[in-house]
Amino acid sequence: MILVFGSLNIDLVFAVEALPRAGETVTARHFQTLPGGKGANQATAAARAGADVAMAGCVGDDGFGRSLLAALGGNGVDVGLVRRVSAATGCAVVAVDAQGENQILVASGANALARAADVPEALLAPHTTLLLEREVEALESAALARRAKARGARVILNLAPMGPVPEELLAASDFLVVNEPEAATLLGGETAGPSAAAAFAARRGITMIVTLGAAGAMAHSPDGSGLSVGALPVAPVDTTGAGDAFVGVLAAALDRGEDLAEAMRRASVAAGLACLKEGAQSAMPTAEEIEAALARLGPATALVPG
Repeated sequence: MILVFGSLNIDLVFAVEALPRAGETVTARHFQTLPGGKGANQATAAARAGADVAMAGCVGDDGFGRSLLAALGGNGVDVGLVRRVSAATGCAVVAVDAQGENQILVASGANALARAADVPEALLAPHTTLLLEREVEALESAALARRAKARGARVILNLAPMGPVPEELLAASDFLVVNEPEAATLLGGETAGPSAAAAFAARRGITMIVTLGAAGAMAHSPDGSGLSVGALPVAPVDTTGAGDAFVGVLAAALDRGEDLAEAMRRASVAAGLACLKEGAQSAMPTAEEIEAALARLGPATALVPG
């Protein structure tokens, strides 16, 4: 099973011709209120891909919180570990331009109160895949990752949004998923080439996966091996949920026993399909949609060291 410890947000989505510059007011073509939050998005992506998923986190005791729980439950996610608190439900303001690119502003709200102690020990077992991101307190994620690792669970960390990462969180993670800017920040350079990512993976004993947008994704394993997958060719409508689709479907495939190459192919297909609809959770593809589109993406290829 997959246990997601992460954020739940209401997304206020504005469709605009062009993203606003500093100090500029832009009039939106239309506006939507949609369920979001990286944790909830990834939980939805994994559940729609066929995984058994439970969500742990916090929402406010308000209309937004009730709406988020209903959306997750409707997608088959177990929300029994989502705690209702007095703080307001987390909220994100998302601007999406005519090319599908976005800008996002997030208020953590209730997400700041998510606690590792809310997750019972019985759920942390060798058959569990723990999925983490950075929209809840990093020290709480680190505490939960440490417990999970000690009990033999698989730990996947999505380092988004980028920020300080406790050493114990990295040490307890088996897989690290980052995009190109996040990889560059983590590795201390303007760009993050394959050699730097491979060296990091070997040094830290972690499989590092770098998503590359329209160029696909690369994976570097601690043993020095690596692989690359392409991206599904699409004309994007909204890229908001693509990264979360990749992570959630990657987790679902690994949890099901797929090897890394096949898991990354499925994740890349899911990310492409998620760009074809507006919103985040509403855009996550089903297992059947992913299966139908797999033939449009070639096989993973080995990366040559060096």
